[in-house]
Amino acid sequence: MKQLSILLIVLFFSSSIHAQENNSYNFSLEEAINYAKENNRTIKNANLSINAAEQDVKATTALGLPQINGSVDYQLYVKTPFDVNSLPEDDPFRFLFPKHQLTPAIQLNQLLFDGGYVVGLQSNKVFLEISKNAKEKTENEIVTAVISAYNNALLTKESIAITNNNISVLKDNLNETTKIFENGLTEEEDVEQLQITLSGLEITLKNLETLHDISKGYLKVLLGLDINADIVLTDDLEVLVTNNISLNLISENQPITNNIDYKISANQVVSKELEYKLERSEQLPKLNAFVNASYLGISNEFTFLKKEQDWLFSSIGGVSLTIPIFSSFGNKAKRQKAKIEWEIAKNELIEKESQLSIEVKNAKNEYNLAIETYANQQKNLALAEKIERKNTIKYREGIASSFDLRQAQTQLYTIQQEYLQAIIDVINKKAELTNLLNLKQ
Repeated sequence: MKQLSILLIVLFFSSSIHAQENNSYNFSLEEAINYAKENNRTIKNANLSINAAEQDVKATTALGLPQINGSVDYQLYVKTPFDVNSLPEDDPFRFLFPKHQLTPAIQLNQLLFDGGYVVGLQSNKVFLEISKNAKEKTENEIVTAVISAYNNALLTKESIAITNNNISVLKDNLNETTKIFENGLTEEEDVEQLQITLSGLEITLKNLETLHDISKGYLKVLLGLDINADIVLTDDLEVLVTNNISLNLISENQPITNNIDYKISANQVVSKELEYKLERSEQLPKLNAFVNASYLGISNEFTFLKKEQDWLFSSIGGVSLTIPIFSSFGNKAKRQKAKIEWEIAKNELIEKESQLSIEVKNAKNEYNLAIETYANQQKNLALAEKIERKNTIKYREGIASSFDLRQAQTQLYTIQQEYLQAIIDVINKKAELTNLLNLKQ
């Protein structure tokens, strides 16, 4: 019993540890993107929409294939005009008014020609293409959102580390200044200035910790993870920004037709053209063929399940031709409306092409500016750190005032955040440009 108890305890803790491991995830940015492509719920729904569109294509195709339907009609004469049983066996009225009548039948229908069916097939294939393009657009948007959320989480994480370091340095300065003040070698204002700066940093730290939790929570949603899951971001901002600086991307010339928004607009043009063709097809005749086979059983007693029951077999086949003649100009108005909507879609495609050309040019400029800003912020950060160190030394030597030191520290803290934001801008602007050029993230 003792050994069994030990074994159960070991199994319990092993399962607990395993559950914790399954609820904990480590992601680089690339791993997060790939995971989102597989597990994001919006992308999953886009894939399901493609599957639904494929089923629509199959369903529409089936309409042009043979259709077989079976039926069984049963009639019971509750009251006949006269007593059928009193009539002779060969009396025809016995056939006209049987008490029980059963008619099993089967019918084959085949569509021979329908212009709307042909257009319907084309429309479904276009709709399938629209669904695929919508899925690609959704995936691009989710990938961009993952990049932004991942970077924001890294930004707040790095900001927390920097702020903690600043607080640590500032506390040392405050302790040292407080001792100097207690010895009467400095003014109380010097201590108060440092206390004000420290208080501001501590508030900033709390806000950053809250933002870090929020940004990680949003990332979990994008990845399709449980909100209580633990995620660890393994990439480093400095490494990411280095990997995302690509001057060749600025000179990249991809045709606008590769852009997913252009493809969707082009789909819309084809869709409206098919709607116009569908309205025109209503002027064409429709031709259907059918074959029907049936048995007729009659009886004054319910004997249809017996072998001796007599059955009358009949079969008929034929074609049905429908020719539209006049619709009081209603169909003409529908055709004109469809043609107008087609023209609108073509104009919107031209507009979209011009708009995307401007957006690509603007995105390249913003990406280039982000790279230049990052380089400048690197230099500014080095200068701000140098100025802060000099003012700290001057302050300790009594050359600089506490106000001068606080000003230098505040400047450093601001430039630190601007530097981190410059890193994020480079990565995000590259993602935006990559999407516009329809390149792989």
